[in-house]
Amino acid sequence: MTLPIPAIDLRDGKVVRLFKGDYEQQTTFAFEPVELARRYAADGATWLHVVDLDGARSGQFENLPTLMAIAASAGLAVQAGGGIRDEEGVRRLLDAGVARVVVGSIAIREPEAVAAWIGRYGAERIVLALDTRFRDGEWRLPSAGWTAEEPRTLDDLLPFYMEAGARHLLCTDIDRDGTMTGPNTALYRHVAAIAPTLRVQASGGVRSLADVTGLALQGVAGVILGRALLQGEFSMADALAVTARADAAC
Repeated sequence: MTLPIPAIDLRDGKVVRLFKGDYEQQTTFAFEPVELARRYAADGATWLHVVDLDGARSGQFENLPTLMAIAASAGLAVQAGGGIRDEEGVRRLLDAGVARVVVGSIAIREPEAVAAWIGRYGAERIVLALDTRFRDGEWRLPSAGWTAEEPRTLDDLLPFYMEAGARHLLCTDIDRDGTMTGPNTALYRHVAAIAPTLRVQASGGVRSLADVTGLALQGVAGVILGRALLQGEFSMADALAVTARADAAC
């Protein structure tokens, strides 16, 4: 079963989208975050993906009050990340009402620590965010809001986390993120081949219901929907309908 998951990226308390992760190429949308989350819930969404873009760079929870308001009142299960640098950060988000904590930079830099968190809090409470771009024949893993290069690759870390008992993987092709150019289906085939036990959430480039259908037929567990929903390319209800049909066809 494939679950469409709407995304809200926060910067200075506002709903925004970046182009290929570039903080200098930002689109700000005239939606109030809590009301937008409630609208997604009214359209049938059950989960919401929230990113604190300020926190992703600074390591601080700069949009925590907004995140807490969403978790408390939107009627959605929330997975959230941006700014997790240590275990205290994980606990703070769980205490704030987040159902799953999304860990990115630290999952790349300190995999042993994150593996310990998976064991301590349970695989259902941790989502690995291994966002990637293809460079020099490898799937590289930049960190710190995609601004810093790291030596480990996607192929290095996926087998490690599979052995550590991880369950949820959010994988974004950074070169597709916010571009509305279509998802990188080859990336998700690659991930499935080397880490078949992980439940993959596909992210980056989704522009149409055909893209959503294609990813569902490929067997991903979730499809993150950002700019396409914000721009009205289709509705959350539409996405749920096409994934239901795709699941029935599989």
